[in-house]
Amino acid sequence: MTRRFSLRRVAPRALARDKAGATVVEFAIVAPVLCLVLLGAFDIGHTLYMRSVLQGILQKAARDATLESGTEATQQALLDEKVRKQVRALANNATIDFSRRYYRTFSDAAAARAERWTDSNTNGRCDNGEPYDDENNNSVWDADGGNEGQGGAKDATLYTVKVRYPRFFPIYRFVGGSDTTRLTASTVLRNQPYGDQGSYEPPQVRNCT
Repeated sequence: MTRRFSLRRVAPRALARDKAGATVVEFAIVAPVLCLVLLGAFDIGHTLYMRSVLQGILQKAARDATLESGTEATQQALLDEKVRKQVRALANNATIDFSRRYYRTFSDAAAARAERWTDSNTNGRCDNGEPYDDENNNSVWDADGGNEGQGGAKDATLYTVKVRYPRFFPIYRFVGGSDTTRLTASTVLRNQPYGDQGSYEPPQVRNCT
C-alpha cells in the first residue's frame, strides 16, 4: 500500500529546513549599507587627494610669487592660472578664488588682528561712522590687519586659495549634508629681500562707512 503524505503537513517542516535563496535575502539587507560605506570612502579619498594636490601646487606658486618678478600683476595671474589648471584637472567644474594679503612680519600674519576701533554698537564690525586707527593708511578698516596684494620687499604674504565643486559621489543625498565640497589652502611666505622694506606713515584716525 502506497503511503501518502499530506502536503499540508510536509510543507512547513520542509520550508523550515530549506536554505535556498537565503544568501539573496542577506545580500539585499547588507548591499545598501555596503554601498553607502564605499561611496563615503571614495568621497573622503578624493577630497583628501584634492587637498594634498591643492596644498602642493599652492606652495610652489607661493614660492615663485615671492621672487622679485612675482610682485607684478601679470606674473601673479600666470601663477594663479597654474593652480587653476591643476585643480581643474581633478574637478573641471570647480570654482576657484584667490586672495593675497600682506603683512610686515610673520607674527602679524599669524595674529591677523583687526585694526583697533571703537565698537559702539557692539556688532563686531567697524561701521556706522565708528572711529578706527588706520595703521596701514589704506583708508579702509581691515578686519585682519592686512593689505590687499602681494606686497613688497621683505613683506610676509598670506596666499589663500578657496575651491568648491559638486561632490562626485552622491553620498550626502542619502545621509544628509551639503552636496558641495569646499577646500581652503593657504601659506605665508616672505618676499625676497630685493630692496628695502616699505614703511607706513603714522596711523590716522578715520571713520568707517
